[in-house]
Amino acid sequence: MPEHRTPHQHSTTRGRSPHRIPGRPFGRVTTGSLVLYLVAISAAVFWLAPLLWALSTATKPEGETNAIPARWIPTDPTLEHVAQVLGRGEVLRWILNSVVVSSLVTLLTLVLCCLAAYGFSRCVFPGRAWVFALVIGGILIPPQAVIVPQFILMTQLNMVDTYWGIALPQVVTPIFVFILKRFFDGIPRDYEDAARMDGAGHLRVLFSVILPLSRPILAAVGIFVFIGAWNNFLWPFVVVQDPDLMTIPVGLGTVASDYGLQYAPSMAAAVIGALPLLIVFLLFQRQIVTGIAGAGIKG
Repeated sequence: MPEHRTPHQHSTTRGRSPHRIPGRPFGRVTTGSLVLYLVAISAAVFWLAPLLWALSTATKPEGETNAIPARWIPTDPTLEHVAQVLGRGEVLRWILNSVVVSSLVTLLTLVLCCLAAYGFSRCVFPGRAWVFALVIGGILIPPQAVIVPQFILMTQLNMVDTYWGIALPQVVTPIFVFILKRFFDGIPRDYEDAARMDGAGHLRVLFSVILPLSRPILAAVGIFVFIGAWNNFLWPFVVVQDPDLMTIPVGLGTVASDYGLQYAPSMAAAVIGALPLLIVFLLFQRQIVTGIAGAGIKG
């Protein structure tokens, strides 16, 4: 015989999800989800451990930095090394140089990559596939292989020891042309057709239609370019000889050599140099995730 339920039983089971177990707000925990959680927690710990160790070392007295066994928590925390690094004066100048150079690289990269990606995505011209393949082939060229020609070019242009000399060679990034092109390909052409009916040309379509719809991927690309330019050490080290124009990675190498084997001041300088970048990442982490997800869906 069919099972009869009282109205009370119907009311208590109707609004309940069939996959949710009472007392468990996240529903049924499967083996796969448990493994995923453990992997995510392990990755977070693996990422945070060096950062926590750097903070710990920066606040330790120098005598505790090489103590055995190693101590995660300093017995007598101090900010003496942070004050010592900031007292030199160069660190703030290096951070300002890094902000200027990274901003220049980010702005120029976004402008050039957007123009190139739009051309490959929306414009039809002879040899487009071959030109696009040639541009993407630049991904295979390691940056170290072109340092000497770049330095010769910057010398001929009198751009050694200038912001432009540091920034311009870092603007060429074929991988971001590819990413933006794939994202532009996924934007429906109905918006573009409507703009063209109003008499819009290519530049107006790009800046009034395509780019506003591409804000997540533009934010993600911009942040990745900014981080890469901020962390770049080799090219600024080669092209800069004036200490007042050093970026923070090059300057930190100088500070580390000046301090010798003093780990606490060197780590304090590294933490100060990485702090602005960490703040930028924390402020724009939502845009990074949205941009990556959007690129995966559109591409």
